[in-house]
Amino acid sequence: MPELPEVETIKTDLQKIILGKKIIQVNIYNPKVIREPLPAIFKKSLEGLSIKRILRRGKLLILELSNGKFLTMHLKMTGQLVTPGGGKSSRVAFVLDGGRILDFNDQRLFGELRLVSDWKKLEFVQRLGPEPFDLTSVDFKDMLLKRKTEIKPLLLDQSFISGIGNIYAAEILFRAKINPQRLARSLVKKEQLLLYQEIQKVLKSAIKYGGSSVDDYVRVSGKNGDYARFHRVYGREGKPCFVCASPIKRIAQGGRGTYFCPRCQPRTF
Repeated sequence: MPELPEVETIKTDLQKIILGKKIIQVNIYNPKVIREPLPAIFKKSLEGLSIKRILRRGKLLILELSNGKFLTMHLKMTGQLVTPGGGKSSRVAFVLDGGRILDFNDQRLFGELRLVSDWKKLEFVQRLGPEPFDLTSVDFKDMLLKRKTEIKPLLLDQSFISGIGNIYAAEILFRAKINPQRLARSLVKKEQLLLYQEIQKVLKSAIKYGGSSVDDYVRVSGKNGDYARFHRVYGREGKPCFVCASPIKRIAQGGRGTYFCPRCQPRTF
């Protein structure tokens, strides 16, 4: 699933291409990805509107439209936004003035498109925790002290902090030298600060390099993001650690695969 860096990259890419453009036509090839309103109303309501602003909240992309409504796009597991469009895998195609086509692709049909009056009132948006870049180190330390859960699943909890997924949680914890099974409240002040700093560094670096293309994620141009070449543990089970040469280990946590180095991230409890 695209995480904060990937969605932020898509937002930035789209700002350069579709901002101010009018939606001339909406072609719906598979209505399953349209969650609200009904597909026919979705199509009719969007045609003729212009794109005023592009926002991001967590992993959600938001297009503010000229009539004050919002088109929200959640890519979920396999969603893509690609232009020039017209591809065979398009589920919904947005034809813009000038003839440009923006395709919403989604192989597994888990993605969600919504046309709403106020995106902030969406139920899952109201449950989202703070944005990583909006937090101070003091805020983050206070948040950790209240949690009894293991640190890796906690970073994936979107109600705790929004935008971090499986890839970046693994990379952040490795760089902070924290075992993913440590309890959040067991971290000492030095570890809390280091974890906060690595969240900021890793996410900003991933945005700089256009995100990580490890599954279905691509940039709006269709090209891959470049950050995967900087991964230190994710997807590297059995391969030598870049720091100590110990084999990278993979365990299951909360139904997700967790990658870490047992030597660099010792379980000290």
